[in-house]
Amino acid sequence: MQRAEHRHAPLFVISVAAELAEMHPQTLRQYDRIGLVIPRRQGGRHRRYSPYDVEQLRQIQQLSQEGVSLEGIRRVIELQNRVEELEATVDELRYELRESERHANRPRVFAVGPHGDVVTVAHGRRPQPRTQAMVLWDPPRRRR
Repeated sequence: MQRAEHRHAPLFVISVAAELAEMHPQTLRQYDRIGLVIPRRQGGRHRRYSPYDVEQLRQIQQLSQEGVSLEGIRRVIELQNRVEELEATVDELRYELRESERHANRPRVFAVGPHGDVVTVAHGRRPQPRTQAMVLWDPPRRRR
């Protein structure tokens, strides 16, 4: 699987993208006009297609050959893009959860600041400015 930044990198001019997708360049221009596959622009004018765009063009061609209308294809692509965004969000949240669980076994130290606010203190350090109040919070262990 290609890394995301390479998968969406605008690499191909319209003639190359059309050849890779086995389509006519005019078809790609039409899809751009109706919003099916919108390539990036270089210098404001020249279309640049990514490997992901070429994948979408191939999928459009397959769905079209199966009798799906252009509006139906647009909806399918829109939903696939949304699923991809949501999967990326889930991956980020899983990473954050793993990180928080990795650090959950360590006790956390808090202090009361000069105005009554709670501040986190690094383990083994005293709060600045010095205060007399110090609390050690040991979270309850989760059952597994």
